[in-house]
Formats: sequence, C-alpha cells, structure tokens
Amino acid sequence: MNALVDLADPAAVTDALSCEWLVACLCAEWCGTCRDYHDSFASMQAQFPQAAFLWVDIETHADWADDMDIENFPTIMIQQDDAVRFLGTMLPYPGHLQRTLETLLNASGDARRPGESVPLDLRELLRMQAG
Repeated sequence: MNALVDLADPAAVTDALSCEWLVACLCAEWCGTCRDYHDSFASMQAQFPQAAFLWVDIETHADWADDMDIENFPTIMIQQDDAVRFLGTMLPYPGHLQRTLETLLNASGDARRPGESVPLDLRELLRMQAG
C-alpha cells in the first residue's frame, strides 16, 4: 500500500482488510492540528508498507466511533489483526508515531493487558465501508 486507505473505495477497503496491521488517525475535519498532521501521518505509509494507514473523521464515521468518547486529537489507533495494540492521543510529530510502530512491529505476542477492552475495532469500520 502506498497511500492512505480511501474509505469510500470498496476495493481499497478490501485490500486494507487483508493487512495484519492497521494504523488509524482518528480526527475531526474542524481540528487544525489534525489537518496539519495529515501529510506527515500519510508519509509514514512508505516506511511501514506492511500496514494499512487510515484517516478516520470521527464525525463522518460517528456510527462507528460513538461508542468511545474521543476528546483529544490526534488520537492514534494501531491494531494487529483483531488486537488493539495502541489507542491514545499522540503529539503530531512523525517521529513519535515512527518509534511507536517500530516498537510494536518488532514486539512478539499481544501487547494488551488481560481483561482490557476497547470498544472500537478498525476491521469493523472497514467491513462497514466495504458494504
């Protein structure tokens, strides 16, 4: 994959579903910080071709994101298969995301703590978009 997944393109969404790793920036169109971060976030795709990168406007996709109250932007979500490996606000500096991805992609096993539950699932969003 060479660009952000176009959530309006069923073929791109289907391709993303086949990736082990999904990396999403959960944002809002009105957020100036998110708009400024967009190109830097998108550029990470070239460094991590084994992952699909998604730009998710939580207001456009409120049917998916409403179960979680996302108050701070940008919020990054990193999912390996069905396991959420990271979900949290991250300063909009490419180096922070790069180090986080390098750590997670080189780690073994599931990084979630036992009993931890996250109400969001990027694969569910992709399946909804695929129709």
